[in-house]
Amino acid sequence: PATQRRLDPASPQRDPLVIDLADHDVGTRDRRDLRDPAPHDPAPDDTDPIHQRTTLPLVPTSARLSTLRPMPSDLVLTERHSDGVALLRLNRPPLNPFSRGMLGDFVEAVVALAADPAIGAIVIAGGEKAFSAGADIGEFEPPDSARILISQFRNVCDALAEFPHPVIAAIRGFALGGGLEVALACDLRVAADDARLGLPETTLGIIPGAGGTQRLARLVGPARAKRVIWSGRRLQGSEALAIGVVDEVVATDAVEARALELAASFASGATRAIGLAKRAIDQGLDGSLADGLDLEVDAFFEALATEDARIGIRSFLDHGPGKATFTGR
Repeated sequence: PATQRRLDPASPQRDPLVIDLADHDVGTRDRRDLRDPAPHDPAPDDTDPIHQRTTLPLVPTSARLSTLRPMPSDLVLTERHSDGVALLRLNRPPLNPFSRGMLGDFVEAVVALAADPAIGAIVIAGGEKAFSAGADIGEFEPPDSARILISQFRNVCDALAEFPHPVIAAIRGFALGGGLEVALACDLRVAADDARLGLPETTLGIIPGAGGTQRLARLVGPARAKRVIWSGRRLQGSEALAIGVVDEVVATDAVEARALELAASFASGATRAIGLAKRAIDQGLDGSLADGLDLEVDAFFEALATEDARIGIRSFLDHGPGKATFTGR
């Protein structure tokens, strides 16, 4: 049955909720009701959906969802597939700006999936217009609220980075500010050819606060990261692929299918070994080469002790490579 989206319970209850992004790239809540429009507001740019004033109605979720388990506020939807893959959908359309309530639901969903032995990979997706346009700037005031919001962003990104299995971001539309930072915390990123990605915080007089300066620099190198962050400009899908921000670029209507296909290929493999390899790579980057090699050896012997290792080695000896059916244990 269709599920309706409710207003974020952490936000003041108003109807309709209005997002006005005419002056900046990341989400902000306009404190004016539609019944009291401001005559000086700039005319919307119909060519750029992020610059439109948009009313957020109650939106039914897609009938394509396989097994839908909405969070209590419906701001993050969990979709479990029979192939060991789960999809988490950001559900604050059309631009999915992150509020405190949404971030709280997000981290709860990730933690719940990490404890589910049936899950071997997850995909993070948004909507057609945006993966996420970033933080809800309306929650940056007063300063204590901004500190809470940034802390919640850190919790979400850490939960994604520490998830014991592959995490893939499926990016359509805009991935800006905190939206891109969430995608950078994932292991892989599949983007649409017309996606727009960027860290525009310096155009607001601030800097990325949820990992943008650190994860982007580790991904593409410090010089490229500085250029992206200093300019605040948006990267098209092809440019993001060329400098290494994303891993694949496909047509918009193929993004989620490709991300789910990749996730299923990992979930059908030796998930314990894949998770241990993820841990060794990520933790190894935080120290010296010698420390990383020690982590690798420890992870190797941990993997060797698993049931999957016994199955894989025996299958290789008996039938050759690529024939094993793993259990995830």
